[in-house]
Amino acid sequence: MSDIIFLNGLEFYGYHGALEAENDLGQIFTVNIELKVDLKRAGETDNVEDTVNYGEVYEDVKAVMEGDPVNLLEHLAELIAKRINSHYNRVVETTVNITKQNPPIPGHYQGVGIEIVRENDQW
Repeated sequence: MSDIIFLNGLEFYGYHGALEAENDLGQIFTVNIELKVDLKRAGETDNVEDTVNYGEVYEDVKAVMEGDPVNLLEHLAELIAKRINSHYNRVVETTVNITKQNPPIPGHYQGVGIEIVRENDQW
């Protein structure tokens, strides 16, 4: 299946990180989400009930990103993927990409981050 719903460039301010400066000062995180979903029926019916509401997915991501601080981006991504996969049985697979735009590490870069891909166990 090659149908995808995506949410790109979601920005949240959070206090996640393993370094004390990250927990004290916080920083901006950018999140990209891809959901593999069969969109054929929704394309035929024009009914939101036949797809995944990306407004609801945004709220799920926001709840995690603006929730309790964690140390690792890997953990945040797992929380997001589990939340999406457990709430939306139409989703076959979830990809979560999280970038720290300005982590407190020396160097010149546009961001550092991770990406995970998790299949929905309901499939």
